[in-house]
Amino acid sequence: MFKIFYEDIELDHTDIIGTVQASKEDIVRFATEFDPQPFHLDDEFAKSTPFGGLCASGWHTCSLIMRAMVDYVLATGLASLGSPGLQTLQWRKPFFPNDTLSVSIKTVKKTDSRSRPEIGFVTSEITATNQNGDIVLFMINDMMTARRKPLET
Repeated sequence: MFKIFYEDIELDHTDIIGTVQASKEDIVRFATEFDPQPFHLDDEFAKSTPFGGLCASGWHTCSLIMRAMVDYVLATGLASLGSPGLQTLQWRKPFFPNDTLSVSIKTVKKTDSRSRPEIGFVTSEITATNQNGDIVLFMINDMMTARRKPLET
């Protein structure tokens, strides 16, 4: 199942992990259930906001990017064991219907676990850029990753 372990991950390596899109119907469906603010639901209202039009919830954007990340992990065989959390999450620009976001991941730090010799922590910058080159979302994520061989303590 796992093919890429903590020891295999290179610092400063960047991969494009996929693209995501959302239609107006997708945006309204998600917002209706999870984030029913009017600028996610009503075209006319949204035009009067600083967004200038109907846009996706930031949490909808995160969920689509999460799916792209999991698809990447599964396709590559990366030995991900989940995440203890995010260091940073920024929604920098609106995500509009039918925008295409290109999602990249860059490894910026590796840290050996002091208490669990069978894992390491990998810190990555995840960036979602729209078709105009604008950064829509930026986050710094920590991921627990299995080691091929546990550290000797």
